[in-house]
Amino acid sequence: MKAPRILTTVVGSYPVPEWLAAAPSEQALVDATRVVIATQEQAGIDVVCDGELYRFDLNHPETNGMIEYFTRPMHGIRGEIGFSEWLDYAKASGMRFRTRPPGVVVGRVGAGALNLPIPCARARALATRPFKFTVTGPHMLAKTLHDRHYPSPAKLANALADVLADQVRHLDADVVQLDEANLPGHPDEWKWAAAAINRVLKAVPRTAKSAVHLCFGNYGGQSIQKGTWAKLIDYLNALDVDHVVMECAHRPLEELAVFRDLRRDIGFGLGVVDIKRTEIESAETIARGIERAEKVLGRGRVRYVHPDCGFWMLKRNIADGKIRALVKGRDLYEGRR
Repeated sequence: MKAPRILTTVVGSYPVPEWLAAAPSEQALVDATRVVIATQEQAGIDVVCDGELYRFDLNHPETNGMIEYFTRPMHGIRGEIGFSEWLDYAKASGMRFRTRPPGVVVGRVGAGALNLPIPCARARALATRPFKFTVTGPHMLAKTLHDRHYPSPAKLANALADVLADQVRHLDADVVQLDEANLPGHPDEWKWAAAAINRVLKAVPRTAKSAVHLCFGNYGGQSIQKGTWAKLIDYLNALDVDHVVMECAHRPLEELAVFRDLRRDIGFGLGVVDIKRTEIESAETIARGIERAEKVLGRGRVRYVHPDCGFWMLKRNIADGKIRALVKGRDLYEGRR
């Protein structure tokens, strides 16, 4: 059968299997990762991910390890939070969804014990299809930390970006994706956010494609940030990236027109699966979503289709159903069945 024109992928996270949470171990984590990747491959996903299980931490289920996994091992970041620091952080703009910082920046940040190539290689070895590895972006990390060292969030983001870049250049993956879930609610910060993330994107190996995922957050099926994509088109066009991975299914239909102004050399990833709903989309719904986007943006503009965000807050049977629907919908649209 002819290769698909539009590739299917997932954004990253997958529901933590209950048996892993009940009896965590290194072997259980490997076994769970094998299950997650095999589930995607059996469904026909073109670019698979490890479900971000490499970040699994029973102590931080509220963020799926999205922050703590990266900041806890770093030099220059203290994990113990003083009461006054806790109070100051709770007053900070943009952190209403989180009252406790993952750490306090007290010195120049360094990699410390962070070692991303290890979990990347472990998951890559389990995949038989092209493999994606995801990393939290520097803007998101900078905004969640309580900074007592750098003169501005931009300076902290640049420092974090340099640490991430040193890790990313050693990753063995077909796609390296950076995730930014705070910026859509703070579009006025786009210039320094773009400068920081480009430091990391430039470190992605030439053998891999680079991607940036943006969404308005997902906690308990709710959006965390408020805003519009129109306010971030300049940010998107400033990225040194192969493609973007955008939340669209849960957004107003008319917002798609914004992406007509996306640079032509940046591939567009279209969210066609709403992870904030427990209803499993039909193949026809997915196909109509792709058709609608190509009518607005032009045939060939959509290069990837995927969920709006990660699946980690859904039950496994719902996530699996949405994964299967994604492939069936793409196939239906392309006449592959």
